[in-house]
Amino acid sequence: MPKNVIVIAGPTASGKSRLAIDLAKELKGVIVNADASQVYSGIPIIAASPSIEDKQEAEHRLYEYLDVSVNGNVYDWLDKAVSEIRSIWHEGKLPIVVGGGGLYLDNLINGTTPIPNVKPEIREEIMSFLEQNGVESLYERLKQEDAEAAKMLKPNDTTRVRRALEIFYSTGISISEWYKKPMVQKIPEAEFLTIALLPDKKFLDERCDTRFEKMLNLGAVDEVKYLISRNLSSDLPAMRAKGVPELIEAIQGKITFDEAVALAKIHTRQYAKRQLTWFRNKLKADIVFKDCYNGQKDFINNVKKLYK
Repeated sequence: MPKNVIVIAGPTASGKSRLAIDLAKELKGVIVNADASQVYSGIPIIAASPSIEDKQEAEHRLYEYLDVSVNGNVYDWLDKAVSEIRSIWHEGKLPIVVGGGGLYLDNLINGTTPIPNVKPEIREEIMSFLEQNGVESLYERLKQEDAEAAKMLKPNDTTRVRRALEIFYSTGISISEWYKKPMVQKIPEAEFLTIALLPDKKFLDERCDTRFEKMLNLGAVDEVKYLISRNLSSDLPAMRAKGVPELIEAIQGKITFDEAVALAKIHTRQYAKRQLTWFRNKLKADIVFKDCYNGQKDFINNVKKLYK
């Protein structure tokens, strides 16, 4: 029996989540998250995580399983996603992986570098150093320890600089050398059917703006206040979620609320544009819809024809 997996990719606000739910209902599917923000609890509005109603319509997994204080990464997610996919097969159901994280989907479909897990004590030490000294000092430390890796990275790329040091201290091998090793397919038995939603940018921009306004109305500011109350490092992924840095500045009185909203909308649109570019150039999709999904029946029918 073929080990099928449907993957739904696309930029923010393109309708991926709704399409996943409708396909799950049609094909006895279980939805698996591949969005880097939606792994965090405490910020369901900001991350646009599935609502209670969504979860009643279809089963969802790997959503909101990490605390906002955790620095999640693609490698930890990949191990969990592979485990969930195999569990869903065992239950006689269809895994439907959905998200806008190109890196997450690429590692799942095409394979990942064979880097061992980072030792927890090393991760904690580097994170503590980062919080106390900032990313510039961390980058200088990387230059001293692993100059080759430092040449590959931008000095202000917090996530990658931190990751490079973690790997070097855990393995004694530069991340630049790990990238030269053959890719490892974590789930080689999977047969992927990949769907890409690639709407026109102008239409997508309007949806991004509308979504952000909806998030504000639902209580996004309260979620940002919750993040502030946790006294978290600004380098954590949850603190860099779309809209969070701008709303923090407004709450702290550094800019007006209207300025924060305008900036957050601009940054969200820019992020969606980068996603569109990545999926158009890097993702080999079996089905491409040059539109957002709003419940169109032909979307579902086209997928069902190819799936069966």
